[in-house]
Amino acid sequence: MQTRRFLLAGGAALFSGGLVVDAVARPRHGATPSSASAASAPASAAVPATPATTPVGPVDTIARWACILDYGSGATVLEKNADERMPPSSLTKMMTAYVTFGMLRAGRLKLDQMLPVSERAWRMQGSKMFVPLGQSVAVQDLIQGMVIQSGNDACIVLSEGISGSEEQFVALMNDTAGKLGLTNSHFMNATGWPAENHYMSARDVAYLALRLIHDFPEYYHFFSEKEFVFNKIHQENRNILVVKGLADGLKTGHTDAGGFGLCASSEREGRRVIMAINGLPTDGARGREGERLMGWAFANFETAQIVSKGQVVEQAPVWMGASLTVPLVAAQEFKMLLPHGWKNSTHVMVDYDSPVIAPVQDGQVLGQLNVVLPGGRKASIPLVAGQAVPALGIIGRATRRLHL
Repeated sequence: MQTRRFLLAGGAALFSGGLVVDAVARPRHGATPSSASAASAPASAAVPATPATTPVGPVDTIARWACILDYGSGATVLEKNADERMPPSSLTKMMTAYVTFGMLRAGRLKLDQMLPVSERAWRMQGSKMFVPLGQSVAVQDLIQGMVIQSGNDACIVLSEGISGSEEQFVALMNDTAGKLGLTNSHFMNATGWPAENHYMSARDVAYLALRLIHDFPEYYHFFSEKEFVFNKIHQENRNILVVKGLADGLKTGHTDAGGFGLCASSEREGRRVIMAINGLPTDGARGREGERLMGWAFANFETAQIVSKGQVVEQAPVWMGASLTVPLVAAQEFKMLLPHGWKNSTHVMVDYDSPVIAPVQDGQVLGQLNVVLPGGRKASIPLVAGQAVPALGIIGRATRRLHL
């Protein structure tokens, strides 16, 4: 068995982050080296901080439910009861917005389209944008009233205008949730009004926010607007992190059963974080805890550039080739979200069969780059030939007839 392992000094020869790198050439004779239920209890009372799970150890939070995602990688950096069903209150409106944006994208709805206000919408209780009975309101105003002021009446007008009734719109919400893979979400209305069998999980809320940002960037700006004036009534965005300039979306919510909730997203120095928390005891606690956890997520993690697309990571020996070696290059850019200070204990392994048998085609997959983090999390990308290597010419036999 031929096994080669080497350490690139400080990672400088290959990686800029000081990652520990091993190169393992797999011998051609075969042996390979071993490689390393909806909660309904009231949440309005003050609760003690209890630990959430993170890659850097427990972090206390007074949120009853929490999930923080890194947008670029989709990695979870903090979770607490993240898959438990919870009353989502007005965080529900994020799904109403997702369906509405889909209709706009498909051309079945237009921002300047006027939708009629029914008596049901006008009489809807809770937070309101104060739609006028018997009149029509532009879709753009309804979206602003829904995401900035959290208007329940706006949601009813949108749902009736899109599907004919709120009940039919809710069926569309649940169908969309299934297609998005929101396995712990079920909707009974478009507003988040308390109802039996109406629930989401913190992870589903965070992932829905990720999809809103990714799938509908042209409409995401609605979530970042700090104020809204309709029918001569001025109303401020209820998301305190947006008002303070610490986030560019998304939504707040509150019910007696679910407590105070917040889904927020922020981008700093090219990195975006998405946070969903719920079950906070007060509006003030929601804002303070949201700001603290958002700051923690940015302060404790960074995106590490492991390798660039097309970067040569190894010269692999070639058997019976016109060249003695072939460069192994990364087939794609490779980034990972890492806790600060973990670069020096992250192992990168170059793994391929050796020697490579000629002929070799340019772009041929020859191995892979494996990354192993402390705790066992792994990721990998293909390594391909950076150039073609023809096989050596074979000596032929010539036959000639002699004339006697």
